[in-house]
Amino acid sequence: MANYTAADIKALREQTGAGMMDVKKALDEADGDTAKATEILRVKGLKGVTKREGRSASNGLVRVHVADGVGTLVEVNCETDFVAKGEKFGELADEVLAQAVAVGASDAESLLASDMGGKTVQTVLDEANATIGEKIEVRRVARVEAVEGGTVVSYLHKTSPDLPAQIGVLVATTGGEEQLARDIAMHVAAFSPTVLTREEIDAQTVENERRIAEETAREEGKPEAALPRIVEGRVNGYFKENVLLDQAFAKDAKKSVAQVTKEGGAEITSFARFKVGV
Repeated sequence: MANYTAADIKALREQTGAGMMDVKKALDEADGDTAKATEILRVKGLKGVTKREGRSASNGLVRVHVADGVGTLVEVNCETDFVAKGEKFGELADEVLAQAVAVGASDAESLLASDMGGKTVQTVLDEANATIGEKIEVRRVARVEAVEGGTVVSYLHKTSPDLPAQIGVLVATTGGEEQLARDIAMHVAAFSPTVLTREEIDAQTVENERRIAEETAREEGKPEAALPRIVEGRVNGYFKENVLLDQAFAKDAKKSVAQVTKEGGAEITSFARFKVGV
């Protein structure tokens, strides 16, 4: 029988993030040598990386960093919520975030290709994939910078109390009180706008919404003379659902976000919002 204790199993699990049975098998094979068992886990795990490539990584967390008017937001994914709330996965996400900040990454591709202590971030993820036994990936990265004289605020939201933050927001503003910027960040988390202004929605999308609105109104038997008004009303409804400045403000639904920011002497210059798996 291999010479190891329950404490050795616990220590190796904490070190590698691997499952209990995998750890015990590795220690058996290594005759209790933890260094050799770690290598066994890594080798066996790396063999399974390709098999896991097609699996869905829809759980995970978001991490955020703000300093000197620059905000960085990353989404790191795994397969199960059990791993998502684990210490090892959280530490890995913190390392990924720190790397994104260090290299000024604004997209996942450049972050994954960057050098992280002699290895690419992708290699680091593959090794974590090997020991943890789940597909792990960086899905998205956002970088939000304040304009001169502006500020960037962040907001993280937990959708479940026993899980790490699943929604992350960055908002860049100029003027106004910082509390207003934080209120806007909370609004973005709750109402999930896709763009800041109407101009950011391409003309083809708007035209398609107008066509659908007209066809729907005709199907409903609306009077021909009323169609233009009905169509414009429904297109405006689309804007109010997707455009941040057009949305009804979370803390005062009688006013739009644009009205609230103007009254507060502020201007929103950019934002980013991630929700894990969405």
